[in-house]
Amino acid sequence: MKISDFDYELPLELIAQTPIEPRDASRLLVVQRQTEALEHRHFRDLGDYLKPGDLLIANQSRVIPARLLGYRAETKGAAEVLLLAERSDLGPDHWETLVRPGRRLREGARIYFGAQDQSPRLIGEILQRTEAGGRIVHFQVPGQENSNPDDPYQILTVRQRIDEIGRMPLPPYIHETLEDQERYQTVYARIQGSAAAPTAGLHFTPELLERLRQQGVRTGFVTLHVGLDTFRPVEHENVSEHKMHSEQIELDSATAELINETKKAGGRVIAVGTTSVRVLESVASFHDGKIAAYKGDTRLFITPGTRFQAVDAMITNFHLPRSTLLLLVSAFMGKGLMERAYQEAIQERYRFFSFGDAMLLL
Repeated sequence: MKISDFDYELPLELIAQTPIEPRDASRLLVVQRQTEALEHRHFRDLGDYLKPGDLLIANQSRVIPARLLGYRAETKGAAEVLLLAERSDLGPDHWETLVRPGRRLREGARIYFGAQDQSPRLIGEILQRTEAGGRIVHFQVPGQENSNPDDPYQILTVRQRIDEIGRMPLPPYIHETLEDQERYQTVYARIQGSAAAPTAGLHFTPELLERLRQQGVRTGFVTLHVGLDTFRPVEHENVSEHKMHSEQIELDSATAELINETKKAGGRVIAVGTTSVRVLESVASFHDGKIAAYKGDTRLFITPGTRFQAVDAMITNFHLPRSTLLLLVSAFMGKGLMERAYQEAIQERYRFFSFGDAMLLL
């Protein structure tokens, strides 16, 4: 399987630069996988395609202000750090990151964050390079070592400082300034940890979720903290040579019970976004097709030919060419149908990528 077979031409003006208001006013391309019929609707019409007893599974991960701008301690040259995942296995306040300029930020280099004419508000030290080309960085708040552990109001934490000085890590293809930072969060996001939003969920409003609940559609939540693979393209022409980076996932016992009840009653499990798909299919692969509580890592790489064991339908955005996400969608709906749907979306001037429109794959 060649990654060049999963490429397409997209007019630049179709890359959505700002979120649409209200959230559920985005367009929705409905794809019937069995008949290959395509229908053009709006996201607010989602309930027309769901039935009582269906179950939506959404990713509740919340995006952290993961983009840190600073300067190199030695030269005062600009430096940028993108937080990918906290590495508590290496010690407190250790993070896996991407850094710029990579060639100049080697082991032992220190980065200061804050105004250069003032004391740094946060310090990062490069400890090592990762296999994927990132860096392990240990962060410290100046003065943290002298704070009084018996006085919680005096303790300065790295997390608190990141929340203060970090910026929302918008994808590089978005060039407009995001005025409302909450528009890059889903309305149900509650567990901090992602370096990018699970964007299929950005279309939901509290009102739409309530209408679906009254319709008899239930909702459950899983967690996948979006990490390196969101930013890393498939670089090998041979898809089988691509190695997925580990991402943290969690599916609790209450959600597992909801899924199993839904399946037993003949309802459909509808994954909101590719991240939810990866959680569900990872857990199923770990338990011989069954769904049970799980907390840990996954490296599951879903490509055409994968047999889906948990997901019956999917809500997803339009994805970048030559990406692992496009491979996943192709696996679910078939490559030929994917190509036809994408070409129709381009012809009908749908908005693409993170702030773009959505698809419902039935």
